[in-house]
Amino acid sequence: MRFILILLLQLICLSPLNAANLAIIIDDIGYRQTDEAVLSLPSNITLSVLPHTPLGQKLALEGHNKGHEIMIHLPMQALSGNELGPGALTSDMSEQQIKSEINAAFHNIPFARGANNHMGSLLTQLENPMLWVMQSLKHKQAYFVDSMTTRFSKASEQAKGVGVPLLQRQVFLDNDVRHSALEKQFKRIITQTKQQGTLVAIAHPYPETLAYLKANLPRLKANGITLVNTSELLAVDIAKIYPTSSHQTLR
Repeated sequence: MRFILILLLQLICLSPLNAANLAIIIDDIGYRQTDEAVLSLPSNITLSVLPHTPLGQKLALEGHNKGHEIMIHLPMQALSGNELGPGALTSDMSEQQIKSEINAAFHNIPFARGANNHMGSLLTQLENPMLWVMQSLKHKQAYFVDSMTTRFSKASEQAKGVGVPLLQRQVFLDNDVRHSALEKQFKRIITQTKQQGTLVAIAHPYPETLAYLKANLPRLKANGITLVNTSELLAVDIAKIYPTSSHQTLR
């Protein structure tokens, strides 16, 4: 009888109705001196760092040492034609060029366990480039988070075909950094996480965003939400696909 009671309690604790896990990714990290402030955030916030930037390697290393999960924020070609910066992946690149750039990005950003796209509203719609991206990530035993800068993204389709664990961004916190706008999006994050059980939110290292998060992250626990590393939302997939992988992605 005691065993049955313990088993029932475990099942209750594992029930989706009682589990609400949120991953918050701060990306666009690497250019500004003010980006260093991300290191003052709780360690269960994921940091996604732009490769080949003045502060990227330093902040990735320091973030890892403080317990943050590290991702690479891969620059990808946008429909707008916005400037992408170093390490960019574009539609006119060959398979070899794309894979070489991704390999260089992982070499530049230490301890990266995954990647997400910086811009990419054009590139993520293209089947072959996204296939090459996923093949590279598979080789690195890394996951991918689709920032969903276009609803026509091929990332999920290609990741599934190659066997790369994938998540999709569901909420942007700070497209507008006014306090009222941040509050509106944060409430949306809380509501959707409780409804869905899991959620991926993306934010940026703006001073307004970081100050807001520091002041408001305690509200998550009060709402029954656990802030987790991004890979924790993919733990089962990662264990199945990369059974011998460690906590540090091969570089």
